[in-house]
Amino acid sequence: MTTISITEDVKKELLKVAAELQLRRGRRVDLNEAVRYLVTQRRRKNPALLKEACGSLDDAREAIAELLAERRLDEERTERKTRPRR
Repeated sequence: MTTISITEDVKKELLKVAAELQLRRGRRVDLNEAVRYLVTQRRRKNPALLKEACGSLDDAREAIAELLAERRLDEERTERKTRPRR
């Protein structure tokens, strides 16, 4: 697995792409799948957006820690939503 660095504005756009894919596909879509979608659509869509979204990351440990923290938050939210109500 490779880690990439993106700016906040690109992250917001990537999240929008992922949300649109989720709505169309009716299931959860991660950011990797959203990037894959952009890669396959690059000739018909906006290749500059993909190029801007992909960059090298000097400190991958920080990014991995952030991803793991976000994943834990996702799992906690899912657990709260699926927990039986009393």
